[in-house]
Amino acid sequence: MKKVWFKCSDVLPPEGKEVNTKIDDAKGCRNVRTLKRDGRLWFTPDGATYVYYTPTHWEGITQ
Repeated sequence: MKKVWFKCSDVLPPEGKEVNTKIDDAKGCRNVRTLKRDGRLWFTPDGATYVYYTPTHWEGITQ
């Protein structure tokens, strides 16, 4: 099954839901990790730390 990544500039994930995120731009793909969004901030899954960047893409986590 092919992964479907959504551009954050097109659609944001639901707030508080853990999703896979990444930065994918002209410099390449990096910062691939699970985060959750609260407003304009992105946090680690435990909510203890926010990251100092905004992901460019996200995908839902399948269980």
